[in-house]
Amino acid sequence: MNTTLSSNAGEKLLRVMLVTLMLSSMSALMFNIVLPGISVEFDLSLAEVSWMSSAYSLIYAVGTVTYGKLSDRFKLKNIITFGLLLFAAGSLLGLFSQTFSMALAARILQSAGAASIPAICLLIPIRYFEAERRGAALGMAAVGLALGSALGPVLASLLTSFADWRWLFCFPLALLFTIPFYRNYLRDGETNASVKFDWLGGILLGAAAGLTLVGFTNASWIFLIAGLLFGALFVLRIRNTDEPFVRPELFRNRKYVMMLIVAVFVNGIGVSLYFLTPILLSRVQELPPYLIGFAMVPAAAASALLGRKGGKLADKKGNAFVYGIASVLISSCMVLLSTFTAAPAWFIASFLVLGNVGQSLMMITMSNTVSQTLPKEQIGVGMGLFSMCGFITHGMASGIYGIVSDVQSAVMWNPFHQHSGSAVLSNLYLVLAVLQLCVLAFYLAKFGAKRKLGIQEPSQASAK
Repeated sequence: MNTTLSSNAGEKLLRVMLVTLMLSSMSALMFNIVLPGISVEFDLSLAEVSWMSSAYSLIYAVGTVTYGKLSDRFKLKNIITFGLLLFAAGSLLGLFSQTFSMALAARILQSAGAASIPAICLLIPIRYFEAERRGAALGMAAVGLALGSALGPVLASLLTSFADWRWLFCFPLALLFTIPFYRNYLRDGETNASVKFDWLGGILLGAAAGLTLVGFTNASWIFLIAGLLFGALFVLRIRNTDEPFVRPELFRNRKYVMMLIVAVFVNGIGVSLYFLTPILLSRVQELPPYLIGFAMVPAAAASALLGRKGGKLADKKGNAFVYGIASVLISSCMVLLSTFTAAPAWFIASFLVLGNVGQSLMMITMSNTVSQTLPKEQIGVGMGLFSMCGFITHGMASGIYGIVSDVQSAVMWNPFHQHSGSAVLSNLYLVLAVLQLCVLAFYLAKFGAKRKLGIQEPSQASAK
């Protein structure tokens, strides 16, 4: 099922993939801006309306691994068609919603469809592009995500300045125009629809991930214990059924497990750029929300411009080389933010360019490296689990950052930092810089062989 495309068809498919990722990431971020307005309209607390984002993230995380598993059984073009149609149905429901329950149901339906996008867009470069073109293809995916991150908050601010927030549901409807292109260019090989799908295993995994995330972000021991219980039931299920949702041998793949550990730390560090920076710009620089959004645009734009070049560099020089560059960029960004928390906003915006570009390069190299560790028959669910770990980590790290950023302290660990009012943020950025370098050392020790770490065919990947 590893069908390569011609150069012309491949370029067209990558452009369609870029648009898809851009619009889906825009939709994921847009509603964060309008939550206060929604709470006022429906007379609800911010905690209650935040479920529009929390529920979206939870279903998105679990959905990616589910669609990844389904890709081993059904054709990619059929999966992405179903997902985009479901995404559009949720958008239409939200556009005409009159109650909060209806709007929340629309976001849940959107997320159930949108989860197919990262799952499929990670598999397209692996299944449809030759080894020497795979990094560039993953780079195009990073470009789409960066553009969505840059445009989403800005367009949401502009649109809601003169129109009702429900119009934010309209943007994903444009994805319907991409379906004919996917159906034309995705030429799947033979699939095995006769293989049983372990729905019980999938439900147990989803419950374990969702309850753990809710428990962690809300500091609830009850939800955490429930999440661990469902996790234990999931382990029992996959060890005692003939066709499990995830084969146990996947977790005996040491290189794959090590990459999941790296991904947890990298995603946890990376989310600080999107979570802590708005806090810094609001509390220290005292910027209004719309200017905070514009301050973060240059970094996202730089990521979009350099994303594909980073992928090509990974194809040419190897994953370890690009990973090292990415780590240095992110660590430099964190050190600068730690040192100059009270600098003007345009200084902060320039620091973020280093961090965002580094994070984009990091995601490209990690996806590349993970794909090398998986045999062909485990690519779908393996990449799905990799994506799910990222989304779950984002939620957990955001909860930690929210708690730590509210701590009051004048102790400064960075000797060059002089602004006592932002000591906690400075200390946190410094810790993240050191942690990033520690993860770099771990990655190089396990995956940074002197030889070029080129992409192997999935069927040749090591399962050790």
